[in-house]
Amino acid sequence: MSSTSARATRNRRVAVLATALLVAGVARFPATATASAEASTVPACAGLDQLRIPASVISLPTTGGRVTAAVVKTGVVSGVAVEYCQVDADVFPVDPAAPSIKMRVDLPTGWNRKTMMFGGGGFNGTIPDLTGNVPFGPADQPAPLARRYAVLASDSGHQQSPTAVPSLDGSFGVNDEALHNFAAGDALKKTYDAARFIIRHGYGATPVKSYFAGGSTGGREALEVARRWPLAFDGVISAFPAWNNMSEILDLGYLAQVLSRPGAFPGPEKQGMLYTSVIAACDGLDGVRDNVVSNQGACHYDPRALRCPDGADTGPTCLSDAQIGAVKAMSTPFRWPYRIASGETSYPGFPFLSGADMRTPFLGFGTTAPANPMPVTSGYGLQYWEQWVRYFLTRDPGHNSLDVDPRHPGKWLDRISALSTVEDRNNVDLRPFARAGGKLILMHGSADELVSHLSTNDYYQRVRGVLGPRATHEATRYYVIPGANHANFGTPAFAASWDSLTALERWVETGRAPRDPVVTDVNHNRTRPLCEYPDWPRYRAGDPNTASSFTCAH
Repeated sequence: MSSTSARATRNRRVAVLATALLVAGVARFPATATASAEASTVPACAGLDQLRIPASVISLPTTGGRVTAAVVKTGVVSGVAVEYCQVDADVFPVDPAAPSIKMRVDLPTGWNRKTMMFGGGGFNGTIPDLTGNVPFGPADQPAPLARRYAVLASDSGHQQSPTAVPSLDGSFGVNDEALHNFAAGDALKKTYDAARFIIRHGYGATPVKSYFAGGSTGGREALEVARRWPLAFDGVISAFPAWNNMSEILDLGYLAQVLSRPGAFPGPEKQGMLYTSVIAACDGLDGVRDNVVSNQGACHYDPRALRCPDGADTGPTCLSDAQIGAVKAMSTPFRWPYRIASGETSYPGFPFLSGADMRTPFLGFGTTAPANPMPVTSGYGLQYWEQWVRYFLTRDPGHNSLDVDPRHPGKWLDRISALSTVEDRNNVDLRPFARAGGKLILMHGSADELVSHLSTNDYYQRVRGVLGPRATHEATRYYVIPGANHANFGTPAFAASWDSLTALERWVETGRAPRDPVVTDVNHNRTRPLCEYPDWPRYRAGDPNTASSFTCAH
């Protein structure tokens, strides 16, 4: 056999092996094993339209899929001119009553042979903006598509009603396949497999490196892809992850009941007063007054300092006894007196007394008290609870969510327990991901008003308990950012911005772990050291707007 024939035979064998491994869920191929003679960095866009996606290339049950459109687009993405092929596709369900997964892949000209998959938010239901950046991403650096990543995402297997509040339509929960696509993360792998099939047809090659980034629901999805499919992604960015979703939902339901009591809800003026009081008491505990509480461990604020005379509500300058009770309920752990199948027993609460941004109304709890039906002004977290009760728990669109007591759920206990196995993604065994060389960057703001950073602290400690300190440090970095809130919503005390993608690329591709990273507050033109948990930035001396003036204290 000639050397040319031998190479051709070997290439065919490699291609067959690569396809078999892809179907089995193995996705980390070296470049030499995935390139073909037709490999290109320019997508063959016209040939993708109406492409059939065989069910055999998707490792979880589907009935295949089809590309519905493939269009060449040009635009400016984070200041960079980019030409790309926008590919829309459907992945078809097994259950005829379930909705399809609607997905999108943007294939840039000048492809860098890498992929970035984005996670969603809330109840999902829409495809994320593929021209966007990673959570807490840098304001002065290009987004993944502008870096010539092939970028992909989906709606997680259901389509939000056009009249619903964005990411707050839970109506898909009445269908089991749609529920598992979303809550258990099945749609993630189905989307990933279908996208790789499209990428192979578009470029004639498969990626050399694959990354995932998401925050909130997307942060949970990031942790889940690392655990369930440890060979699929080389690096993962998880920000403010709602990993124990069932546990948080139970806390939200409890707080909905507490805040709905007569006189218990603190309105916007009282929220602002409470914020100012907390800052006055705790801001300087880190060595400098900068409107950020960095040393949360030393902050022991008691809301009774704002108690109205005799505990009655006498106006916006004080808190009644009922409001003090509600504030304490929000910022302390909620424990339920029964067992659920996931094994979770509590949720740590929301640290509103430790520097959350109360200059704007609570993202989680809004400007008005909960009611039936839940007002849109009652806050995101309470609306999330109502959608969950109506479509996940009772599957009754008219059910009054305030009638369900998470402390004493009665006839709903069995259903809560069953849902916990789907929604509490609390298996923290990242050993296969770490052994395969995977790297995880985990981030959370200490002033997050929708997903508690204390919960992510718990997740990280559990990972250390399974992997051990050394293996955890080799595969994971966890940063708590003082003053940062949920996705830089509103006017946070610290609007976090860090080029985590470049740091992750360097770690994955050259073995250089993040060292002395610096995070920028884009609202106040200042920097801070990005300290590994449990450290926090303590002021030493010098310009308080410069990271070098701080040290990471234990």
